[in-house]
Amino acid sequence: MNVPEHVAIILDGNGRWAKSKGMPRTYGHTVGSKNVETIVRAAYDIGIKYLTVYAFSTENWARPKDEVSTLMKLLRDYLKSCMKTCKTNNMRVRVIGDKKGLDPDIQERICELEEYSAQFDGITFTIAINYGGRDELVRAIRRVAVEVKSGELTPEDITAELFTERLDTAGLPDPDLLIRPGGEKRISNYLLWQLAYAEFYFTDVMWPEFSKEDLLKACEEYSNRQRRFGKVK
Repeated sequence: MNVPEHVAIILDGNGRWAKSKGMPRTYGHTVGSKNVETIVRAAYDIGIKYLTVYAFSTENWARPKDEVSTLMKLLRDYLKSCMKTCKTNNMRVRVIGDKKGLDPDIQERICELEEYSAQFDGITFTIAINYGGRDELVRAIRRVAVEVKSGELTPEDITAELFTERLDTAGLPDPDLLIRPGGEKRISNYLLWQLAYAEFYFTDVMWPEFSKEDLLKACEEYSNRQRRFGKVK
């Protein structure tokens, strides 16, 4: 099997899964957060080198306050426990998104986790928190504009490669495969620049029940597709 180097996942279906069980949406987020560790380990075992997950979007702040509070608590708990699992999974962790929009204690934990996990090289696990594709593009454009204004760059210096290095994902390869559990068929403002040539895989399986077998199925379908990167051969 031709295993994708970089897989991106939208963690969707937590609330609907909980509702189907007669439970509150927050229960779905709790179970879904525990599944992250399972899939990271499965990705490592399969041979995926980069895994990027959409955990909390810039739009998620508009959700009910109790749901947002639950998500932030789960995030704090995960960042704390992740320090212990980095070594076990030989996992480097990165966080993308507008970190300044998060509480100071969360920003501090992110910094500590990124610094500690930088020593590991088995799999790079990237978490998108307070992330939106359009927001990322605007922030990158602002960075370039500041450099042009200061004289560090000229408009002629701006290339796709240069712009890519101003994105949150600088240094990471673009995803080969996007997986969206939960039955929806859209990318929801996720990695708009980076997904230009990615293969998309949609499944009705909700994220809390998404398993290693489901990940393998997505990778197998990816492996069977003919990749042309938009060029005629």
